[in-house]
Amino acid sequence: MSDAEHTNPTSFEAGPNLRKIEVPEDLRQAFKVEQLPTVCDELRQFIIDVVSEKGGHFGASLGVVELTVALHYVFNTPDDPIVWDVGHQAYGHKILTGRRDRFHTNRIHGGISGFPNRSESEHDAFGVGHSSTSISAALGMAVASKLKGEKSQAIAVIGDGAMTGGLAFEGLNQGGILDTNLLVVLNDNCMSIDPNVGALKEYLTDITTSPTYNKVKDEVWHLLGKISKFGPNAQAIATKVADAVKGSLLSQSNLFEALNFRYFGPVDGHDVVFLEQVLRDLKDIPGPKILHCVTKKGKGYAPAEAGSPTQWHAPGLFNKDTGELIKVGRKDAHPPKFQDVFGETLVELAEGDDRIVGVTPAMPTGCSMKIMMEAMPDRAFDVGIAEQHAVTFSAGMATRGLVPFCNIYSSFMQRAYDQLIHDVALQNLHVVFCLDRGGLVGADGATHHGAYDLAFMRCIPNMTVCSPMDEEQLRNLMFTGVSGQSGPFTIRYPRGQGVMTDWRRPLKKIKVGTGRRVCAGDDVAILTIGPVGHTAAKAVEQLADAGVSAALYDLRFVKPLDETLLHEVFGKFDKVVTVEDGCMQGGMGSAVLEFMAAQGYAAQVCILGIPDQFIEHGTQADLYAECGFALVDIVEAVQKLCGGRKAIKAG
Repeated sequence: MSDAEHTNPTSFEAGPNLRKIEVPEDLRQAFKVEQLPTVCDELRQFIIDVVSEKGGHFGASLGVVELTVALHYVFNTPDDPIVWDVGHQAYGHKILTGRRDRFHTNRIHGGISGFPNRSESEHDAFGVGHSSTSISAALGMAVASKLKGEKSQAIAVIGDGAMTGGLAFEGLNQGGILDTNLLVVLNDNCMSIDPNVGALKEYLTDITTSPTYNKVKDEVWHLLGKISKFGPNAQAIATKVADAVKGSLLSQSNLFEALNFRYFGPVDGHDVVFLEQVLRDLKDIPGPKILHCVTKKGKGYAPAEAGSPTQWHAPGLFNKDTGELIKVGRKDAHPPKFQDVFGETLVELAEGDDRIVGVTPAMPTGCSMKIMMEAMPDRAFDVGIAEQHAVTFSAGMATRGLVPFCNIYSSFMQRAYDQLIHDVALQNLHVVFCLDRGGLVGADGATHHGAYDLAFMRCIPNMTVCSPMDEEQLRNLMFTGVSGQSGPFTIRYPRGQGVMTDWRRPLKKIKVGTGRRVCAGDDVAILTIGPVGHTAAKAVEQLADAGVSAALYDLRFVKPLDETLLHEVFGKFDKVVTVEDGCMQGGMGSAVLEFMAAQGYAAQVCILGIPDQFIEHGTQADLYAECGFALVDIVEAVQKLCGGRKAIKAG
């Protein structure tokens, strides 16, 4: 039985109106427009009830409750597909599309995904975990409908943070020249996870705060939204008037219109009755359109509205009555998160080296770059949700003698692979890539697991690739990356806490391409990279109780490999187990096999790691067990190689 099936759903009671809705058709048939505010209230309360006890993303979905209800009420979903960008704003959508009674399993192992997932529901038109994809995907759907002679409308709901990604503008650029029924709904709350940055944010702020513009926008709306009443020339008349008014009132108002999208708004994204009217009008207007909705992240829950949007993005468990966050885990001194060690160490390094700068694509809090941004605001840059730009921006600074620490979540680094190869590695530029969330990340699931970085980084010429076993090694590898290297240098580390409370130790250089023997043994060698080495160390202890003498080696570098260490291993052992929190194809185990074959060694090698499949969500411990490299799996793999020696309990 899955973890999700163990969860009791009866404690979450939906309101009487919400209980009537199993699919969007029920919403459209059972309720009049004037009843929609009550549906919204019940939907919002249900999200609060469940997330407060089960955890998950919070503020973003509360902010689009009215928009979610209005979209499903007006459009014929799923025939009119909705693409949510980013997917953490889609909780209301999931509840209205047949998953209300399973919503309590959200992000739990065996339960529903925290993001839209095509395999989960026909209403999830596109899988979305990374941002800025919605416009391109919805445009593809709109073109497909046109070619098939269908009359459907494709809708992309894109947050203003996601609009900072280059892919969104690529979609807009093509969407404006294709005569398709594409509606882009810009959910503007001035937030992604951290506050938005850049010129687009300033542009949207100008639109939403211009007193003159807002004084007349309702009149413009009337002309544009009611064109059917004006006769055969209505659309031309309304468009001409709207363009004249907007062009004269706001010099920047042509941004979307210059891309040939008809711009409507800004409108109050929390007035569901008005949204219904607006969307119904837009449904009858052909061609590419953009509706600018102003919303508030955390809307309808006072603590989230008054508190930090960053904190309430995914607050964990909380008391829904008071808003007090519930801290889970040890209350005594405990090791810091790897990301915080990164942030503190970066400032320490930068204080002694004025070449060092920091770069992150919209995750300053998540990766702890915020520590440097607060300490040295002129030397740390949040570039928005734009990983490709982050890498090439770093490369540009490196050509002028700076040493950028470019911190990107491992799975997000995949989006900038061309820039990594072409703009950094090919030119052998000194950029230090810090890949946070390397390995299995837990409840965010398949879109966020950092499964592939060891494999896709180690195949690139000029690249050094390493992973620390603990916080002290992370500090030392960062120090090595800036002072013991001239080309690109990659450090990957996991989500979550380390193992050291006394991690702030003097910095030391580590010789590039060197591992270490953690403990000696005679029967079998266990090779690891990264913090999974601590699990292997526990396995060594349990194996000793069963009479198996295992040596443990921390490779530390997957490129270049420590060939001296590997000669020692294969010169002594004919049984080897490799363990990594990364994909087995092309990863550390593959690198060890390549060395063994090239050097003519013969040994039995068992590779443990992430198998050749996409891994869904659950706790990290759940997923390590599912993938077969938890403690018990390491012990069993060693015992199998050693001929099934004395059985032990590896719990």
